[in-house]
Formats: sequence, structure tokens, C-alpha cells
Amino acid sequence: MVSHKILSLESLTEKLDSYRNLGKKIVFTNGCFDILHAGHVHYLGSAKSQGDILVVGLNSDVSVKAIKGENRPIVVQNQRAVILAALECVDYVTLFDEPDPYALIKAVSPDVLVKGQDWQESDIVGADIVKAGGGRVVRVPIKVNVSTSQIIDEIVKKYR
Repeated sequence: MVSHKILSLESLTEKLDSYRNLGKKIVFTNGCFDILHAGHVHYLGSAKSQGDILVVGLNSDVSVKAIKGENRPIVVQNQRAVILAALECVDYVTLFDEPDPYALIKAVSPDVLVKGQDWQESDIVGADIVKAGGGRVVRVPIKVNVSTSQIIDEIVKKYR
């Protein structure tokens, strides 16, 4: 169904080279996307509008656990990848194990790096790589103020 959109880094970089040869603009963003919600969908749609091909770097289960703690992720990486890949605005998903996507951004070498406006540009991992390559960093506005942590807290509160 959507497995053709979930790629290893090696397969992804080969695909992206062919898109670059066609003059396509590559956009990259990343995140845990643990429980997909309306905020994520808006954010990813905004990211896609910045170019032609949207690549999502997805934190693996190991990476999410290192960042968010032992009780996360709620949804395992393969399921998160399928859900993201099913979104029309997402062209490719690739998983990474590191706590941050620096090496992945270096390998992907996007034209545009997108994060939410809640991130200061100076704190955006990989911004230096993208700008050094002539690309740009875009901080998209947060239109739906919700987070996975808020959803989890609400569930816990309701079902105690």
C-alpha cells in the first residue's frame, strides 16, 4: 500500500538524486510523530508547501525512548511510518536511531529544512548544513495547539 514511500537512507538518497536531476526542490522535516494528531497533519501540509518532495525523518523507537523516556513511544516505529506514509503530503519516510537528525540531514541535503515556529532557528539541528548548501530554514506557524504529551495526559486523567 504505502511501503514504497518508506525507505532506507541508501534507497532514499538514490531517489532524491533523480528528483534533483529533474530540478525538484527537496523539503525535509523530522519528528517522533508518536500519536498522529491534527497539529501534525497541519504541520506536514505546511512543510510540503515549501517544495516538491517532502521527506520525513522519523525517530525510531530507540531514538524516541532516548528523548521522551521509557514509556514512549506509544505507537511502534513501523506503524508510525505507515501512518505518515499514508498522508498525501508525505512523499518519503526514513527512520533514524540517533537522538537528533544531524547525520540524516547531512545525507539528505535538503533544499528546505522545516520545523515548527516553537523552535528558534539557532536551535534547529541541521540548519547550518542546509544554509551552507544554499538552502533555507522555514519555521511554520503552530495552527493547532496540541501535543502527543497532552493527549496522553488527557487519556490518563480520564481512565484512572
